[in-house]
Amino acid sequence: MGSRVAKRAIERAIASASATASKSPLVSFRTRFTSSAAAAANASSPSSSSTTTSPTTLLKNFDVYRWSPEAPKGSKDSKPHYQSYQVDLNDCGPMMLDVLLKIKDEQDHSLSFRRSCREGICGSCAMNINGVNTLACLSKVDKSTAAETTKVAPLPHMFVVRDLVVDMSNFYAQYKSIKPWLIRDDEDETKSSGKENLQSKEDREKLDGLYECILCACCSTSCPSYWWNSDKYLGPAVLLQAYRWIIDSRDARKKDRLIQVNDAFKLYRCHTIMNCTKVCPKGLNPAKAIAKIKTMVK
Repeated sequence: MGSRVAKRAIERAIASASATASKSPLVSFRTRFTSSAAAAANASSPSSSSTTTSPTTLLKNFDVYRWSPEAPKGSKDSKPHYQSYQVDLNDCGPMMLDVLLKIKDEQDHSLSFRRSCREGICGSCAMNINGVNTLACLSKVDKSTAAETTKVAPLPHMFVVRDLVVDMSNFYAQYKSIKPWLIRDDEDETKSSGKENLQSKEDREKLDGLYECILCACCSTSCPSYWWNSDKYLGPAVLLQAYRWIIDSRDARKKDRLIQVNDAFKLYRCHTIMNCTKVCPKGLNPAKAIAKIKTMVK
């Protein structure tokens, strides 16, 4: 009997304490704060039933030159043509090379083009974009012109290997012909002794604007004289490199180099049209270098 009375007293005490606590200002504040925080969290996060808003798409058309020597005769790819691709610029990198890589990865794995460094150093991705020779990795896609179609073609007046890949064999053979390396009379002695070929700061500064050439061929393939006489005319890029070695104070074959380029076709097919200087992605001036050579051979 006594234990039952004690148990009821304890239950009444617990009930009374709970009622008192529910009327406490502190508990009421905590309850309101918790409810507000939960409401804010629910408002900031989408519910499972609501749909997530997708980013706005910005579609742009690109017409890319296509031709494959391996295509079956009579098929579309057996003849040169432009193929249209649509790319979302908001879901792509900012450069033309990014667009081409996105097309190749997601739309057409057969698309062929050269690329390597992505930094305007190797010159591999040289091509013609909207009628201008440039590097795809340095050519930014302007989003404000998304409504316009961009045309992408290989370097002009070059033999096409496939799609945007051109044959550079003749270009490199011409570059090799000017012997683009240091030639010295004491070469054997220098090699055996390990002696350095020193150069003054003034002589070194003469090479600025010449050694930066990356042999992308953008300048040479923009030159009409090179278009018509690429088998004989050395072209802006090679002549720029020839001048770079002609004026190098460490080289011992300046006279021989001048004799080698002093030719009616090799040198004098240049008519100073200045296309080469306009399109150089490195900001060099091949026309000026060619003019300098002309003054030195007279």
